[in-house]
Amino acid sequence: MPASSHNIDPIQVTFDHDQAVADAGLMLTGTLAKRLGLEAVTDEAVGVGYRPGRKLLTLVHTIVTGGDCIDDVNLLRAGSTSRVVGHDTVAASTVGSWLRQFTFGHIRQLDRVTEAALSRAWAAGGGPGDAPMFIDVDSTVVEVHGHDKQGAAYGYTKVLGYHPILATRADTGEVLHARMRKGSANTARGAQRFVRETIGRIRRAGATGKLTLRADSGFWSHKVMDACVDHGVDFSITVRAHKHVVATIDAIAEQAWVDIDYTDRGKAQVAETVLGGYRLIVRRTKVTDDPKVLALFPDWRHHAFVTNRPGDAVELDADHRAHAVQELAIRDLKEGAGLNHCPSGMFNANAAWLVAATLAHNLVRWVDLLGVRAERPSVTTTLRRRLIDIPGRLTRSARTWTLHLPTRWPWRHLFDDTLRRLRALPAIA
Repeated sequence: MPASSHNIDPIQVTFDHDQAVADAGLMLTGTLAKRLGLEAVTDEAVGVGYRPGRKLLTLVHTIVTGGDCIDDVNLLRAGSTSRVVGHDTVAASTVGSWLRQFTFGHIRQLDRVTEAALSRAWAAGGGPGDAPMFIDVDSTVVEVHGHDKQGAAYGYTKVLGYHPILATRADTGEVLHARMRKGSANTARGAQRFVRETIGRIRRAGATGKLTLRADSGFWSHKVMDACVDHGVDFSITVRAHKHVVATIDAIAEQAWVDIDYTDRGKAQVAETVLGGYRLIVRRTKVTDDPKVLALFPDWRHHAFVTNRPGDAVELDADHRAHAVQELAIRDLKEGAGLNHCPSGMFNANAAWLVAATLAHNLVRWVDLLGVRAERPSVTTTLRRRLIDIPGRLTRSARTWTLHLPTRWPWRHLFDDTLRRLRALPAIA
């Protein structure tokens, strides 16, 4: 078969098109940010720098496009890209200087911005209302490069970085709350306060239904469980294999175990008992069709969690296993954007970067929730490829601006429908 006759060598390359737009899909997140009034609420809440709203939104939209360092901010100043985001943009050096001015108090002011954004997005139709909602809490490691990083340390993963804690909404992947911590921080450090703050902001944002908090064994403590009980929240928290826990599991009668449909390669069963006044639900598994695995693990392997939820143990076990969906939200925060690493040498600057990354993540999730309205949440990288990373050209004729996008774009109708729905949202001053 002959090779293609297309020859790209004679094509001339120049960077001289002022009307070119690098990521035309920023019009979607820009429209939503405008409807939610994010620039104004930032100017009101954050007391560092001049016009902090435009600086924060410049950083947020940079992360939306996949930016993972401060220099990526300059992408918004290429061609006419800044015209489609709905606000004035600033240079990367200005954003970097602004982040380095942050103190812990200013981080708390940014938290007010993200809570206001959450409240307004939920009021626009993205909230759970009075429906039940699962809150997944977990920690993650965010890598840094270089050793001159304030607060960075080698943790249990042997990776130099920070150890933030995150709370996400299970059905949509939204980040409900985030807090930066040093790299040496234990998983449970500050967990009680974080849980109380998360529940409070969810209630203030308009969630009136039943809340259930799910977490892994790093958050198993009486303080966290008491925080849930104090606020009327159900919990489902994995327990560690301490001696008294193992003894409690071993005391379960053999006839109490119930078979469940969990694996095709072996057996799985669920039973329950009591630990510390709460229900202890235990799942045990054994691989039976692979002699090599059976030789390594001849006995049952157990996974247990405590809960104050009513209901059937088998169903509660299935609900608890769904806690793994939080890893999808963490993946979207890190995969080629935002929390791929923390770029600054100052701890509070990186803490502000974390909050900006969660706001960028949520903007994309709200575009999906309020604009795309798919039956299932879309992967952020998919939304970025189909709706945001679109080359365009901005022209003006007869006092009318027109954004020209590629012909035969495969997801043209999806873009048009999403933009129409977002523009129909009422604007918040």
